[in-house]
Amino acid sequence: MPQVASWIGTPSMKGSSEDIRMALLTFSLVGLQFTWGVEMTYCTPYLLQLGLTKSKTSLVWIAGPLSGLVMGPVIGVLADNSKSKYGRRRPFMIVGAIVVSMGLFILGWTTEIVSFFIAESELRRVLTITLAVLSIYLVDFAINAIQSTSRSLIVDTLPIPKQQKGSAWATRMIAIGHLAGYAVSTIDLLKVFGKTLGDSQFKQCCFIAAAALCTSVGITSWAVGERVLVSSGDADAKSGVIKLVGKILKTTWHLPDRIRAICWVQFWAWIGWFPFLFYSTTWVGETYFRYTPEASIADSADPLGDIGRIGSLSLLIFSIVTFIGSVLLPFIVRSPDDEAKPRQRNFTPRSSPAIAPLANLISNTKPDLLTAWMLSHIVFAGAMFLAPFVRSLHMATVLVSICGIPWALACWAPFSFMGTEVNRMTAPSTMLANGSSYRRLPNPSDEFSSIPPSPSFLRLHHLDRDMDDDDEDGEAGASTGETAGIYIGILNLFTTLPQFVGTFISMIVFEILEPGKHPELHKGEDVEGEGKDEVVKKVTEGPNAIAVCLFIGAASAVGAAYATGRMKRMYRRP
Repeated sequence: MPQVASWIGTPSMKGSSEDIRMALLTFSLVGLQFTWGVEMTYCTPYLLQLGLTKSKTSLVWIAGPLSGLVMGPVIGVLADNSKSKYGRRRPFMIVGAIVVSMGLFILGWTTEIVSFFIAESELRRVLTITLAVLSIYLVDFAINAIQSTSRSLIVDTLPIPKQQKGSAWATRMIAIGHLAGYAVSTIDLLKVFGKTLGDSQFKQCCFIAAAALCTSVGITSWAVGERVLVSSGDADAKSGVIKLVGKILKTTWHLPDRIRAICWVQFWAWIGWFPFLFYSTTWVGETYFRYTPEASIADSADPLGDIGRIGSLSLLIFSIVTFIGSVLLPFIVRSPDDEAKPRQRNFTPRSSPAIAPLANLISNTKPDLLTAWMLSHIVFAGAMFLAPFVRSLHMATVLVSICGIPWALACWAPFSFMGTEVNRMTAPSTMLANGSSYRRLPNPSDEFSSIPPSPSFLRLHHLDRDMDDDDEDGEAGASTGETAGIYIGILNLFTTLPQFVGTFISMIVFEILEPGKHPELHKGEDVEGEGKDEVVKKVTEGPNAIAVCLFIGAASAVGAAYATGRMKRMYRRP
């Protein structure tokens, strides 16, 4: 019989109401997405301004999938087995926030840091690019550690009935973070703050992002209490690197059918989302300057800031649509539990028999989450198929904005299904050391805990000893969320692996359609031996390379819709 895990304490959340508790639990995602927004808005044009070609810039963005490939499952397993007195997830979140802040300051002030040590121009240029790329890698690796542990903290803390609501709140916080990030990016910060936070738009955005991330992670870490792992039983012997990797590979290879289906939908979807998230701001800015006769980036004193601000305006509208969707969709979409239990969809709460038929009709006409997720892939694909034909800022903004609803579902659906499935594997009963079992019973006065909470403090009670999940038969006997880290990490693998595919596709497209330096960000220079006017004419008359990448991503989104349809049929099987 496998040894059991031992715990001290109970998960807890501060807050006087359920909504406040949910907001505090997921608040770290606001700063996280604010930081992502700044990186996605400015880093591509920033690297182009430093002198990288678009094809080489696409290789830099391997940092995103590479960091997710490494940090997601590794941090997940390490956190699952962490015995810190502060809990399993929060220490990784706090350290990650500090590292991200350091990386942002290095990234924003790369030129000044290198110039302080190196005076020679060509060597200084090369070292500036190198340091900027390394700082992007540092930021991406640390952000993925925060993201993995933040998501796992939600799964750890909430019981099955609250997993969808927790994922919905996470989506809202992601939308708020994007909204705030793009809103700040549209403002001319130099006019607001002067040079107090830096002498360029990019530097000030880096400073604000670091402050926002540390604040949001600090608030969630303060508001949420974790139970402490004393002994992980059999897992204690599995701390070596080889065994750690072995556990990740074994779990990935033997995923339950439904979790595997979730991961494959995520894989196909993210081939499409990768170019949109990393290049859409640059695409909108390029569209404006290339196809608007009265616009000329050559007259701009800060072309990087101008492209970022123009692109951020469309992403701001995109974020508003995402936020509205994240608020409204949970009220009009059925939960995963309803999909798994179709016979229990009828209206059952106590109410007047006169309104029961109407309530049943409304309930039965609501789309389930899988259907909504599948439709979101189709909407995203339809919008991105039109990208190569866009010739105006308004049309580009419309297409980007339409993708707000699909993005709301992309941030909500996979984590909602994953949280439900992980807890469903572990929650029905837990074996005690003497061979008996117990089943957690809900309290009618509060859906979170087994005892009524105090007005300002919520406690989720678990038994102190739970079965370890890593037995020979692969049967999970852990308490709610005990293995969340590794499964969220594996989902992150299927989010990051397609980004390698997207990077490879982007590199080929950029090398064919737009080789050489970015002509619009290198005014007054000869680009690859040609005059600037000739290169600009060649680029603007041909198809936009980023738009072609978006078109290819749309084809992958169709594959994601097909995979979601197969998953839907799986859920319908008894």
